[in-house]
Amino acid sequence: MNPGPDELTATVPDKNVIALGRMTYGATSSLVDQVTKSGLKNFIEEQLNPSDKDELVTQKINKTLLPIRYEAKEDKYPAVDENRSLGLWNASIERLWPLANHKTPMPQQERNRPLEEMRAVSWIRAVYSQWQLQEIMVEFWHNHFNVNPDSDIKISVSFPVYDRDVIRKNCFGNFRAFLEDVAQSASMQYYLDNASSKASPANENYARELFELHTLGSDNYLNSLYNRWREVPGALTGKPIGYIDEDVYEAARAFTGWTIADGAGTGKGESLPLTGSFYYYDGWHDNYQKRVLGVEFSPNQPPLADGKKVLDLVANHPATAKNICRKLCTKLIHENPPASVVKGAAEVWVANKSNPHQIKEVLRFILLSKEFTQGWGQKVKTPFELIASILRVTEADFTPHPQMTGFLNLMGYLHYHWPTPTGHPDKMEYWLSSNTMLTRWNMAMGLLVNPPKQMAQYNFKSMMPEVKTVNEAIRFWSQRILLRQKPDEFISVMGNALAKGKANLSSIPAADVEKAIPPLIALLLMTPDFQLK
Repeated sequence: MNPGPDELTATVPDKNVIALGRMTYGATSSLVDQVTKSGLKNFIEEQLNPSDKDELVTQKINKTLLPIRYEAKEDKYPAVDENRSLGLWNASIERLWPLANHKTPMPQQERNRPLEEMRAVSWIRAVYSQWQLQEIMVEFWHNHFNVNPDSDIKISVSFPVYDRDVIRKNCFGNFRAFLEDVAQSASMQYYLDNASSKASPANENYARELFELHTLGSDNYLNSLYNRWREVPGALTGKPIGYIDEDVYEAARAFTGWTIADGAGTGKGESLPLTGSFYYYDGWHDNYQKRVLGVEFSPNQPPLADGKKVLDLVANHPATAKNICRKLCTKLIHENPPASVVKGAAEVWVANKSNPHQIKEVLRFILLSKEFTQGWGQKVKTPFELIASILRVTEADFTPHPQMTGFLNLMGYLHYHWPTPTGHPDKMEYWLSSNTMLTRWNMAMGLLVNPPKQMAQYNFKSMMPEVKTVNEAIRFWSQRILLRQKPDEFISVMGNALAKGKANLSSIPAADVEKAIPPLIALLLMTPDFQLK
């Protein structure tokens, strides 16, 4: 009798493997051993307190060369065709900002270089970083506070600063402080048009996404129910249950004058400084009284006060706690997270609203909940997570390459160029269409069987102990790649496919055995065991 599909497909891993699959970019056998010895709780605590030092990542970044090529243009600049080290990914805004100056003759490849380096560094960190949870949360917050560098060169050249001084700086910190850093960043200022927002009328793009995506969430947009602020339950006491368009319009007025020192003319006979840093220009600010979420703002407040008050209101609204904690639980558990965990996380969020480590405390609650290691198989790895986990579990000698962005595009993951403020969907169905699944399988086979030499190299022979039979080899690689024991039927079917009926390795030329390992691993990578988490 042939084994049924359930016997050959997914088997639930142990709790440590589930936890590592969710809080890292891929469990490995050595990491599982480490957590088994030290305990999951100790590992979680270590990950919540990362050091600034990550020696392997630093070594990899220093050794990485990215190609850059372009033709000469008359007498403006010469042709370039070289593999260049990474020199802009950690640069200051003062160094990066001149790349946005279109008056300076420069090929687009040079202007795009900071963003390309950030993509490369994100790969290195995902694959090699000791501080895996930090990298998971950096990706989460990039998605939550999504900007699209393709939409404006000023976003692209300032993106390293956004990553370093906004997202990475705050990923375990205080949400209110996080919001202010986002609001004052060049990337968000240009993406949602606040940099050019002036009184009469204010541009509402940033204010709307602040409410709808960054804080209270679209579920708490109540304009279909209430047209006037007084009608919103709780508004008369300054505690409305949600927000309406009036709140968005008034908040937009509060952020007028928040801009970037990009040298633009003010319209009043002067120009802004030219530094690329955040700048407040009072001449553009709407100083009249305002009302946001039922709270009155007196006119003629000190510089920045109106906008900061809006950030206070939305950061501390109960709906924000529920919205963000549900998103965190969806990311770390699955897309239908247990209501008890979401509720408990929101309570921790509110209790720590003034704590500089607010987000860390919420993450600790979620990661230590029993539900964190339950419900396996209800979430699938994103393409970025999938490739990173393949490179980690196979112990690849990996060097980032621009071609990887194309791989991700084919699977629906637009690495640092998702076009809308929503960020990538965190829903299983988005990643599992028939086209994207086929691409995932083809990518696994291509990455293992015929990888570009400049991207990934493997040494599978050194990883495998001496074994005598085909089934022993299959069992070893199944355990090594999938991190769990598979039933005998699975091993037998895989063995027959690999050895074509020959059970003893001695009857198969050694070269053939070695050639068979990459396709075998690729097949294991295609299984639900590896694709799900």
